[in-house]
Amino acid sequence: MSSRMSSDKIYSMPLGRVYPLLVAKAERKGRTKDEVDRIICWLTGYTTEEISDAVSSGSTCGEFFQKAPNPNPGRKMIRGTVCGVRVEEIEEPLMREIRYLDKLVDELAQGKVLEKILRA
Repeated sequence: MSSRMSSDKIYSMPLGRVYPLLVAKAERKGRTKDEVDRIICWLTGYTTEEISDAVSSGSTCGEFFQKAPNPNPGRKMIRGTVCGVRVEEIEEPLMREIRYLDKLVDELAQGKVLEKILRA
C-alpha cells in the first residue's frame, strides 16, 4: 500500500470513529476523556464543544485538522516516534498534525504529566 493511499484513508475517516479510540487508549491507562480533550484543545485551538460537534457531525480527520482554528505553535516541539515514524520528520503537513495528536495521546497513556505533554 502506498503512503498516499494510507494518508487518504486516515484523512477521509470520520473523526467520530477515531476519537473514541484515542479516549479508550487513554482510559485503559487510567487517564480521562477530559485529558484527551485538553490535549486536542491545546494542539488545535478547538473548544471542547467544537470537538464534540466535529465528532458527532461526521467531520473527517482531514477536515478537522485542516479547519483547526488556532494550531498551537508549541506543537513544533513535539518529538519522538509513532508507529515507528519520527513525527518531526513527516513531510506531509496534514499527516504530521494527525501524528502529533497520536504522539501526545501516547505520552498521556504512558503516564506523563499533562503539563509536560502540553509543553508548558
